[in-house]
Amino acid sequence: MTDSHSDDQSPADRFARAREAQAVALLEDYVEMIGDLIEEFGEARVADIAERMGVAQPTATKAIGRLKREGLATSRPYRGVFLTDKGADLADRVRGRHRTVVEFLVAVGVPHSVAELDAEGIEHHVSDETLAVFERFLRGRG
Repeated sequence: MTDSHSDDQSPADRFARAREAQAVALLEDYVEMIGDLIEEFGEARVADIAERMGVAQPTATKAIGRLKREGLATSRPYRGVFLTDKGADLADRVRGRHRTVVEFLVAVGVPHSVAELDAEGIEHHVSDETLAVFERFLRGRG
């Protein structure tokens, strides 16, 4: 099976891909949130991450452990969580995708508050090709 969008995938394969996509989206949300906290406070404490993500501290700690294993974050005792260069780059990309999706949705008539909510899901699943079309559309109207 060379085409990842092949119609001959089993339901188990499709569900596995969906679960992996959700896991990646969650990591991207954590990286983006940590980047926002660092920008705002100079560091990201587990308690603040958990509060902003709406999860218990052990859940946030587990996610941070995965970010560390993926090389996206580091932590220091009594100092909080910090992004590696790789993590900061990912946070910037996720933030940029989010902005583009929101701007596109608003440009086609979606109310800003709805566009912000919808972008949270779309930003993780939009292809680079579709994102490029959104960006060309937005440049063409200015």
